[in-house]
Amino acid sequence: MSEPVLPTTARLLLARTARAQREGRAPSLVAGVVRDGGLAWSAGRGNVPEPHTDVQYRLGSISKTVTAVVVMRLRDEGRLGLDDPLDRHLPGTPFGDRTIGQLLSHLAGASAESPGGWWERTPGGSLADLALGHDDVVLGAARRFHYSNLGFGLLGELVARLRGTSWDDAVATEVLAPLGMSRTTPRPDGPAAEGGAVHPWADVVLPEPEHHAGVMAAAGQLWAPLSDLGRFAAFLLGDTGDVLDAGTLEEMTVPAGVDSSAPGWSAYGLGVQVLRVDGRTLIGHGGSMPGFLAGVFVDREEQTGAVSLANTTSGLDAVVFGLLADLRAAEPRIVEPWTPSPSPVPLDRLGVWFWGPSPLMLRAVAGGLLHLGPLPGRGGRASRFAPLDDGTWRGLDGYYAGERLRIAEDHLDVGTFIFTRTPYDPQGPVPGGVDEAGWRS
Repeated sequence: MSEPVLPTTARLLLARTARAQREGRAPSLVAGVVRDGGLAWSAGRGNVPEPHTDVQYRLGSISKTVTAVVVMRLRDEGRLGLDDPLDRHLPGTPFGDRTIGQLLSHLAGASAESPGGWWERTPGGSLADLALGHDDVVLGAARRFHYSNLGFGLLGELVARLRGTSWDDAVATEVLAPLGMSRTTPRPDGPAAEGGAVHPWADVVLPEPEHHAGVMAAAGQLWAPLSDLGRFAAFLLGDTGDVLDAGTLEEMTVPAGVDSSAPGWSAYGLGVQVLRVDGRTLIGHGGSMPGFLAGVFVDREEQTGAVSLANTTSGLDAVVFGLLADLRAAEPRIVEPWTPSPSPVPLDRLGVWFWGPSPLMLRAVAGGLLHLGPLPGRGGRASRFAPLDDGTWRGLDGYYAGERLRIAEDHLDVGTFIFTRTPYDPQGPVPGGVDEAGWRS
């Protein structure tokens, strides 16, 4: 059970939620913050029956992340590869040469919506009913990020065919049930909010239709209460249980096609949104369907999350980012104390090394890793490295992600770049050699 927030923090969070519901004119809004595996605070505003944590709302595109989890499970089982072309597992679409990884990251160039009627407001059918054609391919593969509901409809069909069941049953069996999300269903079941559109110029509401989206369900079908969405936030924070390997979840959160060193950005990993908000990297997904808005985002460094559900089509600003900021300011995480730990390499290998004339520092960091980066106050490339069984090190992030680091007594070798103990050390294996006359004025 998560430890509740302090009374002063609860008032701060309630004030933000109340303002959001009133100013966004949402018929109802439920919101909460998550830490230590569950809801630490929650509230409902507007027309919400109690308990407010058990009322279902439509999750919209948060369903995409649930779909992605099943796809990654298939990958971990060896049933597919992220670089596999779609045709290998789901033949007969105009996206046959696009990879599963590109579909997960919205880099496959698929059209934003499926052909035919607006899928979010009309009942859906099978993949064959979509009658996909080359007009649904709007961009070349991996040219740029282009959000595609259609792409996740295809991934849902992929899941159904490889599992030999429906998408509904696959996500329920492999994700929802193991996580204890027993109130998350494809259609409203039990206490559920009615979706509504609020008139832009008057305080009146028009009910929105509800239906099963068929093959497009994987893009936005699921309904859930706040309690279940809080459990999914805990999953994104690392409490994955037996659903997904922790390393696979980490892989899903790596931004695709975006320079994450920029001060502010929005990116997409493998089925999850990755955002830079107020200097924090947040992981999760937003959701929007006619009549509903939803959000689940977590700050993995702070080990906190925020969730919200509302029954309005538009007009409500995302409240989760403000809740995370309020919780961080009011109750900042107290980190574990520093304790000594052995260096993963001999101490004489650490310290300053030079790439040409540029000094960089190799140091040991927590978790048995190495960090190669610029000296304090200087800019430059930086990466962390993890050890491999053969004595080399593999880059985890930054410029050298995926590259090998080899450490010798007198030099470092990273992807053909040679680092020596002095600038262009004539005794080191510097590519191209060093002028015999040496440095001159």
